[in-house]
Amino acid sequence: MVNTIIDINADVGEGLDNEAMLMPFISSCNIACGGHAGSMDTMRTVVKLAKAYKVKIGAHPSFPDKENFGRIKIEMLCADLYTSLKHQIRDLLLVLREENAVLHHIKPHGALYNLAAVDETIGNVIIEVMKSLPYPVKLYVPYGSVIEKRAREEGIPILVEAFADRNYNEDLTLVSRQQDSAIISDFDEMFNHVYTMIIKKKVKTLTGVEINMEADTYCVHGDHPNVEKSLEKLTEKLKQNHINIM
Repeated sequence: MVNTIIDINADVGEGLDNEAMLMPFISSCNIACGGHAGSMDTMRTVVKLAKAYKVKIGAHPSFPDKENFGRIKIEMLCADLYTSLKHQIRDLLLVLREENAVLHHIKPHGALYNLAAVDETIGNVIIEVMKSLPYPVKLYVPYGSVIEKRAREEGIPILVEAFADRNYNEDLTLVSRQQDSAIISDFDEMFNHVYTMIIKKKVKTLTGVEINMEADTYCVHGDHPNVEKSLEKLTEKLKQNHINIM
């Protein structure tokens, strides 16, 4: 069987201090940079760990809303949102320069990510931020989303992302965290979910319908229960099935 190569990413620097346990099992990370969580100190700590484990480093900017962990929409002028995102990414870039490391990608967080999937105005703000960066950086985007379409139109390099530990609706939006069924916590269910997306290029939605899905990178949330053990088992079983993480 021919080996398949995928990327597995995790959101880190969000205050759980579990990064050292996650890094051995992921190939890229998304570092909170002050919007919903994180500080210059946490960024430095996580960047050092990512370098040690040769994990690609991404910025994880969000609406500036630590109170709600960036999980609700904040009404902002586009110019103010642009400035906030630029400042968040700038802070991580400062740390990366100190540590002689490189920014690989940007992945919006929480409500910002979900809105960019369907809202062209929000998507355009993110595209303008990407175009302002000092060198080409990849953008992690949901499959079939508005932000994917806009990024392709503007020549922004992208990696299409799917979620290893979240259930999907039939329109390929994520099931709301307000529902008990949002998170996939059973390991066998998680593996089958990921394996189906990789091999069949389909995702089984919450209603049981299979929808086309293609992805380059798969996210495991760093704040989910037993995430360290789930990641270890997931990467091991993927490798047993000739799917390597790089």
